[in-house]
Amino acid sequence: MTESGTTPNLRELNKRRTREAISHAATRLFVERGFDRTTIAEVAAAAGVAKMTVTNHFPRKEDLFFDLHEELVARLAGTVAGRAPGESALAALRRDCLAGLDRHDARLGFSGPDFARTVFDSPALAARLRELHEQGETALAEALAEAVHERPVGFECRVAAALLAAVDRAVFAEVFRRTLAGEEQSAIAAAVHPSAVQAYDRLEGVLGTFAVREA
Repeated sequence: MTESGTTPNLRELNKRRTREAISHAATRLFVERGFDRTTIAEVAAAAGVAKMTVTNHFPRKEDLFFDLHEELVARLAGTVAGRAPGESALAALRRDCLAGLDRHDARLGFSGPDFARTVFDSPALAARLRELHEQGETALAEALAEAVHERPVGFECRVAAALLAAVDRAVFAEVFRRTLAGEEQSAIAAAVHPSAVQAYDRLEGVLGTFAVREA
């Protein structure tokens, strides 16, 4: 392979490694000192990079902590977009949520108690988490509108997105609550699973046939 063919790959690999090093250093400092008491300069020093490098990778301080923020926002919409032929939006989201509980997905709130406590103790992080969930709901409404060929996004899709995202948000909150209480992840998943099933069952009569993908 030519040098011109390998250089972009090496560059991307180095960027990922730098981003991960910054994120890991930031999380450690935030857990040890608290999010609000830790500065970007301190994160940069701990990661061995310049302060500008930190802000280039993470323009918002909160996203140093929520390094999966893009995946969190995109998860619901991506699940709807990737639903199987004959599968409704509700069925796809139910499937994804229950599978996420089984694998202890961080995007459903699974984390260590130190991580959860850091969020709980920081109004800035709590506000950012609410914002990420709101952005996820907006993206879901857009995906639903795309699925039913509705442009611009109308009232029905916004309501459907609000109902479906509410289940996801409730699951996340319960996982987080139990994490803060010191429960093990396997026990949390077992406890939350039936509640999630019941919530989706209650929505079945309202949204069970909404946004079914054509076979």
